[in-house]
Amino acid sequence: MSTHAKLLLRHQVPFIKFWFARVCTASGFQMLAVAIGWHMYELTGNVLDLGLVGLAEFFPRALFILWTGHVADRFDRRRVAALCQGLQGLIALSLVLGAWGLGITREMIFVLAFLLGSARAFEMPATQALLPSLVPTPLFPAAVAASSSAMQAATIVAPATGGLLFALGPIWVYAPVAALFAIAVSLMLSLPKRPAPPRQTGPAMDNLLAGMRFIRSRPDIFGAISLDMFAVLLGGATALLPVFAKDILLTGPWGLGLLRSAPAVGALLMSFWLARYPINRQVGRVMFAAVGIFGLATIAFGLSTSFWLSMGVLVVLGAADMVSMVIRGAFVQLETPDEMRGRVSAVNGLFIGASNQLGEFESGLTAHWFGTVPAVVIGGVGTLLIAGTWMKLFPTLTNRDRLYKEPETGDKAG
Repeated sequence: MSTHAKLLLRHQVPFIKFWFARVCTASGFQMLAVAIGWHMYELTGNVLDLGLVGLAEFFPRALFILWTGHVADRFDRRRVAALCQGLQGLIALSLVLGAWGLGITREMIFVLAFLLGSARAFEMPATQALLPSLVPTPLFPAAVAASSSAMQAATIVAPATGGLLFALGPIWVYAPVAALFAIAVSLMLSLPKRPAPPRQTGPAMDNLLAGMRFIRSRPDIFGAISLDMFAVLLGGATALLPVFAKDILLTGPWGLGLLRSAPAVGALLMSFWLARYPINRQVGRVMFAAVGIFGLATIAFGLSTSFWLSMGVLVVLGAADMVSMVIRGAFVQLETPDEMRGRVSAVNGLFIGASNQLGEFESGLTAHWFGTVPAVVIGGVGTLLIAGTWMKLFPTLTNRDRLYKEPETGDKAG
């Protein structure tokens, strides 16, 4: 982003408000995720419950997939986002009241996790669709870059902050989270009202199915999206971090916060590197290599008994995931016609949610069956097997040289 673009972006008051609202919501969610995970494990000591929390957060995304985009297109996006952020603030407030004396139970956390997932399922498309209306079109790429870097920074700082605050007591983290969401609601409602998009007739099943049909008809796109889903589904060990922090690495909530922040540190550093040195050749093999490194880092984390080694491995894991994510995201967008990008993005979003939240459930379930360390190691091995299998199933994706196919030049012989 050039200095001129930065100065112009700083003059966009609506975007600045939006940017701070996003920082508040991202920070609040990350702090809440750390606190809920630690709180649940303290209550039950059952690793399966950690996986079930992830499942409860994911379920609304699949349940309401036909409605989330429709609501964002049909109603005032500011109000939709503010309503969702307000619900997340009320969830944090209910945890404050529970920690204050009413009590927090296992069942209560499951219900709140479902409500949290529901709020985020509707908030994400509304805020994503809102951003283009807040800045002039020439500044939109700079706005996306600024928003993305801010989210990564919040992902780094907020989990560690949440862990440190939880060490003082649950109320010390839940109350600031409620305040952050309240600030986000105020900022979101202060944004200028924009003309409503054209009315939609309703969320038709065909809209979702069209995106699925398009993805399935493009083997390279289907291979890239499904590779990420299965690799992260098997290799994701986020849900088990409370167990590693408390029982294996022998640290406290502050250590858990640092562990959750470590992948984001790697991702942020790698995003800076890729912005300066973009990957232009052999993108297919680089993507598969990144997934392989992700799997190896997962295995190393599962076998580590050193806190700082685990931190370093998680940084590598986050960096590898960023490489795969950047290549996959750019490739899918460039290969998808503009008129199909919304529906393809909706399906891709469901795949991403499945890899993250269902990955947490898979980790909790396998840890319940085989033990914590074997579950993570098995997941890492599974990721390596998926990468190898996908290289054979999608040879054109494996051998892909560039993110986009250059048009052929020259006349054909007659």
